[in-house]
Amino acid sequence: MLSPNLTRACLFCGKSVRGRSDKKFCDDYCRASHNNELKGPVYNHIRKVNYALCKNRRILENLLVEEAGKEKEKAHRDTLIEKGFLFKYHTHAQKTKKGHTCFYCYDHGYLPLEKNWYQIIKEKEVD
Repeated sequence: MLSPNLTRACLFCGKSVRGRSDKKFCDDYCRASHNNELKGPVYNHIRKVNYALCKNRRILENLLVEEAGKEKEKAHRDTLIEKGFLFKYHTHAQKTKKGHTCFYCYDHGYLPLEKNWYQIIKEKEVD
């Protein structure tokens, strides 16, 4: 246990820390700032990838909604790219019964067809 006369310095700003003997920061701002500096770059990358995944899903969903709520619709690669779709981001892939690979962005997916066409599908919920 630290004696009352012994002072500790805040890990972020260097000011003296008062309070519990295991306290490392002078206030919540310094604690949050310190942790943001440590974890910021990693979380920024995760945030960017998740944003791309959500955008891809939204594009696929909108293509289905535009076609009166169909569960399947076709779209050309150029249309998807024009809307901002990024093919390098998907959450998972699944083989079809015919051996083709369907790529998903959460619950919406796309199956590559011939001549840069894609079958847009919504994954059915399984209980």
